[in-house]
Amino acid sequence: MRYAVLLEPTATGFSAHVPDLMGCAAAGRTREETLRLIREAVEFHIEGMRLNGEEIPRPVSIPDFVDVFDPNGLNASDNK
Repeated sequence: MRYAVLLEPTATGFSAHVPDLMGCAAAGRTREETLRLIREAVEFHIEGMRLNGEEIPRPVSIPDFVDVFDPNGLNASDNK
């Protein structure tokens, strides 16, 4: 399965969470470390759900972007 992951910069690196797996999150110093940790967190989260007899949610979130007007003159697409 392939789950959408949202990454956010923090004061100390990055945080990540998986919208389709409530409570599944990770944080790291770099983007690469955070992606590695969230991958491990997803696997651990799903394994815990299996052990508890819970249904594993199918990935349904669809990542996308919208551009909006920035009164400061920056384009949203410049922040990729």
